Amino acid sequence: MQKKILLGLIIAILSIVAVLFFTQTSWFSQQPQSLFEESDTTSYQQPLIEYGILVDSFVVSNHVIKWNQTLGSILESLNVPGEHIRQLETKSKGVFDIRKIRAGNAYKVFAKPDSSAKVEYLVYEHTQVDYIILQFADSLIVNAGQRNIVPVTRISEAEISSSLWEAMGMYNLNPVLALDLSDIFAWTVDFFGLYPGDKFKAIYDELYVADKSVGIGTIHAAWFEHRGEKFYAYRHKQDSVWSYWDEKGNSLRKAFLKAPLRFSRISSGFTYKRMHPILKIYRPHTGVDYAAPEGTPVVALGDGVVIEKGYNNAAGNYVKLKHNSVYTTGYNHFSRFGKGIAKGTRVQQGQIIGYVGKTGYATGPHLDLRFWKNGKPIDPLKVEAPPVEPISEKNLEAFKHSITSFQVKLDSISLRPVFPQQNAFSRF
Repeated sequence: MQKKILLGLIIAILSIVAVLFFTQTSWFSQQPQSLFEESDTTSYQQPLIEYGILVDSFVVSNHVIKWNQTLGSILESLNVPGEHIRQLETKSKGVFDIRKIRAGNAYKVFAKPDSSAKVEYLVYEHTQVDYIILQFADSLIVNAGQRNIVPVTRISEAEISSSLWEAMGMYNLNPVLALDLSDIFAWTVDFFGLYPGDKFKAIYDELYVADKSVGIGTIHAAWFEHRGEKFYAYRHKQDSVWSYWDEKGNSLRKAFLKAPLRFSRISSGFTYKRMHPILKIYRPHTGVDYAAPEGTPVVALGDGVVIEKGYNNAAGNYVKLKHNSVYTTGYNHFSRFGKGIAKGTRVQQGQIIGYVGKTGYATGPHLDLRFWKNGKPIDPLKVEAPPVEPISEKNLEAFKHSITSFQVKLDSISLRPVFPQQNAFSRF
């Protein structure tokens, strides 16, 4: 009997415990989470910083430089104190030439958010990359800045139908790539005589600021086919100098450039019998005429010394350079001379020596290029320029190893027809 009573008591106690357990569990499960753990109810927002300025602290307005506006007149319209405006010239010296602000460029004004609306900063966008910050503190502070540039390696290829420049548009490529390729192959490819069917491939860095292309960076390797002849170019450093070399380690640089100016056309060639367009008589034209817009820069074909600089009725403003004991070049019809060009001046290959004009006997703006070998006139388009030093023997193995991956990549690129405005590049 006692055992039955004890068993009944135990069962009753266990039942009460079970009821209490489930009741408490249900109660706990219904309580707010905050009773047991700290929940993150506040979302942290990263402050917006631009040009190193905490943007959230200001009222920001966007503007564009108008025609004939000056930085001084802009500051005056913003009620910037006259003391700061008067400091512009001295404070900006060595940082930025305030006379070089350009109509159409953007600028931003950062003003206090209170009733004073006092201007604290003005940021002028000089280029897509470079900007100038004017800070109006106790005195004017002028600083230059640069946006973060991200290089993206690209592979591009194109087939030329008329000109390299047009090919860039057809294949939707950055036109600056055309300028860089013409610089690299300037000693081996005549860009005034490109043929339909000429081709190129390039592995290069395209530069981006906030997902917007702002230019071309390093060209690591390139290939150009001109009239069936193939040329390779690989970027490599020798004796602390970066340059371009072919697959055998020969420098692409030579004693003379193929042409003294970019992207014009040959309007008259080398001949001993040409009807003179002004004199209307047959006479020799022992040079090559390059038609180009007036003011187009003309560069020295090679290192040399200015032996003549002057004017005559036929050549107009002209310069004559002696490169060595064998070769001399002449440049006629300049509108004006390059900075510092004078008789006896030593010039470097690619240095601007003058600008296309129509002085002397000329019916329109063009450059008349002359070439002499041992004092005898020769056709500038047929000059075989001697190369500069190749990769040294001790560096040749390292050079060939460094270009292997680029060579494989270039050779694996298959040229394909591309419809107008269709991208022809891919990420490396």
